[in-house]
Amino acid sequence: MQKRIMQLLAYILLYPLFYLISILPFRILYFLSDILYLLIYRIIGYRKDTVRKNLELTLPHLSVTERRKIEQKFYSHFCDTLVEMVKTMTISEKEMKKRFTFDNIELVEEFEKKGKSIALICGHYASYEWLLVMNKSLTTHKGFGIYKTIRNKYFDKLVRKIRGRFEGELIDTKSTIPAMLRHKRDRVLGYYGFLSDQSPKLQSATHWTNFFGMEVPVHVGAEMLAKKLDMNIMFVKGSKIKRGYYKAEFIPFNKNPKEVPNFEITDEFIRLLELQILEAPEYYLWTHKRFKHRKNDPAPITQTTA
Repeated sequence: MQKRIMQLLAYILLYPLFYLISILPFRILYFLSDILYLLIYRIIGYRKDTVRKNLELTLPHLSVTERRKIEQKFYSHFCDTLVEMVKTMTISEKEMKKRFTFDNIELVEEFEKKGKSIALICGHYASYEWLLVMNKSLTTHKGFGIYKTIRNKYFDKLVRKIRGRFEGELIDTKSTIPAMLRHKRDRVLGYYGFLSDQSPKLQSATHWTNFFGMEVPVHVGAEMLAKKLDMNIMFVKGSKIKRGYYKAEFIPFNKNPKEVPNFEITDEFIRLLELQILEAPEYYLWTHKRFKHRKNDPAPITQTTA
């Protein structure tokens, strides 16, 4: 009871602040982001050790100075995504569509015509939160996002409400399989968004793959469910155009998931994600301990002389 009261008090205190921030114009929002950057990066140093270790493991070919520049850009982008997440509370559909665009949204309609549900696989890159605006482009399908429930039930309800503004529906990870089985039984066609790059619990890891030269466990739920429920699969490649503006590209997996060997799709996703990160590493979420269960460190870089 005491815990619930504390959660309610936190919500009562923070919700008005979040709402006031959300109605601010973007130029003021990014001014707040710059202040937040100084606080989180320069003063608190939030997860700085984790970020530096991740960059050292994945980008050993870069100098320390080069990695520090990426680190600084990452924290600036990270703070931008925090204020952008709050902005989602009140942002208009028109504004959202202007700031998050799709290179090939017509592919969504093509896949809808196939008459199957679709698994969308993406990583924690650029503005994965704003990907929800694609729900406004769906015609026959419904958009679902797979997520981990927030411990504070009041904020959890708020997050569900925010996503619902753009006709998306959240399914917590523990309810994913029952919900998708129910949808198939009831002939509900959907796009299911999976953030598949987090590190799974070691005891539940069923597949390890090469990611930046390290053998790490990976989530295979999207692939296995696509096979079980006869779904199509698309990868989503996000990118940041400039501050406050993003775009995404859909990359279809053009084979029948049921006809390819297990884990081939997951391995392909990790390969595409690695290439995406290398293009602009500052936009990946480096605060996650993605490599904590690695079997090996990447091979040392051999220095050559002319």
